[in-house]
Amino acid sequence: MIAKLKGLVDSVDTDSAVIDVGGVGYLVSASARTLRDLAVGGPATMLVETIVREDAIALYGFLETRERDWFRILTTVQGVGARVALSILSTLSPDEIARAIAAQDRATLSRPAGVGPKLAARLATELKDKAAAFGVAPAPVTDGRPGAPVSTPGSINEDAVSALVNLGYKRVEAFGAVARVTQRLGAEARLDAVIRAGLQELAR
Repeated sequence: MIAKLKGLVDSVDTDSAVIDVGGVGYLVSASARTLRDLAVGGPATMLVETIVREDAIALYGFLETRERDWFRILTTVQGVGARVALSILSTLSPDEIARAIAAQDRATLSRPAGVGPKLAARLATELKDKAAAFGVAPAPVTDGRPGAPVSTPGSINEDAVSALVNLGYKRVEAFGAVARVTQRLGAEARLDAVIRAGLQELAR
């Protein structure tokens, strides 16, 4: 099982690269995002996911741990093979995937080639807990009253996201802004404060 390759970039194609390790060239499929960061003749250290099939052994390479982790997560969903997973990672960054899933933004998840509305819905539904594990879901906040219980997801955070969407921002952008804001402001943040800070975040 090959888990990592460290060598020189021999060549880069539209969907793969050849990594020369001690004179042996390994053909590694990768996302467009990863391939853009490879320079022919330059050094490369790639994390590798080895997939063994009846007729072949395929290597899939990643420069970032998060991209490899999301490749593994995506391929657990029925209908998402290695190629579709790379298509998703070519179009969306790991953070964008996590935010889109957490925000249930099926339109964004439908952007990659090979992902239709039904598959986007399946990704949003089946991987929602995984997105939360990556720390993109807004932290629960209170309504600001002394002794008020912590709100559950779907109250102040969702109200703030809805307010930003009503102001013309995309849901996935609003969700990401609220996530960052609530992590910064903490559990005592009021709804109006979250909205104001969210607007400032989006204006950057």
